[in-house]
Amino acid sequence: GMLAEMGYLFTDTVESADLVLYNTCAVREHAEDRVFGNVGALKNRKAARPGMVVALCGCMMQQPRVAEKIRRSYPFVDLVFGTHVIHRLPELLYRTLCGRNRVFELPDEAGSITEGLPVVRDSSFKAFLPVMYGCNNFCSYCIVPYVRGRERSREPEKIIEECRGLIAEGYKEITLLGQNVNSYGKDLGTDYDFADLLSAINEIPGDYWLRFMSSQPKDATNKLFDTMARCEHVAKQLHLPVQSGCDRVLKAMNRPYTRAKYEEMIAYARSVMPGMVLTSDVIIGFPGETEDEAMQTVDLVEKTQFDALFTFIFSPRPGTPAAKMDDPVSREEKQVWFEKLVDAQNAISAKKHAAYIGRTVKVLVDGESDDEAFPLAARTEGNRLVRMKGDKALIGTFAKAKITDSNTWALYGEAVEE
Repeated sequence: GMLAEMGYLFTDTVESADLVLYNTCAVREHAEDRVFGNVGALKNRKAARPGMVVALCGCMMQQPRVAEKIRRSYPFVDLVFGTHVIHRLPELLYRTLCGRNRVFELPDEAGSITEGLPVVRDSSFKAFLPVMYGCNNFCSYCIVPYVRGRERSREPEKIIEECRGLIAEGYKEITLLGQNVNSYGKDLGTDYDFADLLSAINEIPGDYWLRFMSSQPKDATNKLFDTMARCEHVAKQLHLPVQSGCDRVLKAMNRPYTRAKYEEMIAYARSVMPGMVLTSDVIIGFPGETEDEAMQTVDLVEKTQFDALFTFIFSPRPGTPAAKMDDPVSREEKQVWFEKLVDAQNAISAKKHAAYIGRTVKVLVDGESDDEAFPLAARTEGNRLVRMKGDKALIGTFAKAKITDSNTWALYGEAVEE
């Protein structure tokens, strides 16, 4: 949005770009490696077009070791700025264009919230809306609190006003975002919490779904589940990262709940939302984890019956406590445990998806599919992918889809009349 207001147009090709900006993530090593590879590939391009500006921002840049590597090893990068100064992009870019020196703006501060920044969205019917920034949890494997700062909640009135505007413009799906979205409001000095925010947005008239991510089990309350169940616009979908099914590993991760507590939460959520779609994150191979402990996680997966999982083999993040822990198990052995986890979840996902066959479900058609036989891609209220037959005019609208087939990763169907 800021770049558009500065007069920049957007291009899909590096060859025609006057400004190349990479927004980076520091959660996993693979993401960092891709950044260095992609930026390195710009060296010759920059040599051929010295006037092109190469810029880097985001979580990676907030790490001193990364910023120093860019400064030292990538001299053709013109602008580097951190997560707390994104609102100053026009100023920083102006300094880059007018000056002879490279600009590195990486303040180590708690951060603040700047309202009213211009926004350009790449969809006219699906919107992502941050409600808070930062994290106070300090899970031992996670770099996020160090690069995003402490939790900072936006004022509810600002969020509700923004939602009202999006719904008036015809947006069909709004996803509320936060590093730990369900701890929203704890820093506001009032009793207003995330469940209250959901209730308030739900009162806005219109035809839309409201989603949120990502959540921390310690802040997932019965009040939140009751609110989700009661609110017609809130999707009956819960992404609640468990990370491990072993209490010792959870403690080592600094996750402040037990397996039993997590199972209790899910049981209550399902009791008030019987059709709820449940997804989660799981890490295999945390430092010191044994095979038995990893299999406790597999056991939790089999007993909980998640609809889908985001699964990861532990990736050490420099600067976190877990990066300094003894980790005697080889990557090869962790891979064996990981495959057992994935096999278990794939079987569950395939079974759950097969249960949709013959049903007619409401979907939001959000684009074209890469499957010629099923040219449309859509999502159910539970955020399950549906590849479907139907007219491309349905893109951007709610429709009814009759499910005719499925596999582990998707449902297949066809559009039917209301």
